[in-house]
Amino acid sequence: MGNKNKLQRFAENLTFDNLFQLSYNEVKSGFHLKGKWAADFFKNDHPIILELGCGKGEYTVGLARNNPDKNYIGVDIKGARLWRGLKTASEENLMNVAFIRARINLIEYYFGPDEVSEIWITFPDPHPRETKERKRLTSPQFLKRYRKLVNKDGMVQLKTDNIIVFDYTLDVIREEKLELLYSSEDVYGDGLRNEVAQIQTFYEQKWLEHGTKIKYLKFSLYRKYE
Repeated sequence: MGNKNKLQRFAENLTFDNLFQLSYNEVKSGFHLKGKWAADFFKNDHPIILELGCGKGEYTVGLARNNPDKNYIGVDIKGARLWRGLKTASEENLMNVAFIRARINLIEYYFGPDEVSEIWITFPDPHPRETKERKRLTSPQFLKRYRKLVNKDGMVQLKTDNIIVFDYTLDVIREEKLELLYSSEDVYGDGLRNEVAQIQTFYEQKWLEHGTKIKYLKFSLYRKYE
């Protein structure tokens, strides 16, 4: 994408009232919707589901389209990517969608305790070098952040093309003694028919064309007997 197109998208992003992009100092000083998303922004009492590293927001928008009785918020640092999700949500008049432009390590500043019901992580950066594993979105460090905002029934759903991320996350689940709810090394080969298979990202379609198997994990954020 050329710089001109990026600048145009950045400018259009400013016109969407469901995009939140704050400076580090602004968010640390107290985000006005923290703990109040459902009541003050969505104007309902529906569950809140996050998509972390949402890219173009295919899952955020797709899930919101399928589930009008839930609220969805996509989080990503790339404004030009978020533009696509914002644009689609606007064109379809989806009122249960919002986006946050921020780094995932700041997520706890945007949500209060027990405010989130579920997290989706779709095709995250694998950070393949072991020295970078703390940056993986399913690392113990990130799971600790999520527990500050996800309720006790909360779960994480991970979809990835990368075997390193898949195996690493399984190891974390075992080490943290979390409840593994579902595991698949081949979503489409296993014949899943739910939203895991029904919604596909742009890059997922490309990987499937090259024969890459898509992997999926669903697990609780909390120990089974806590």
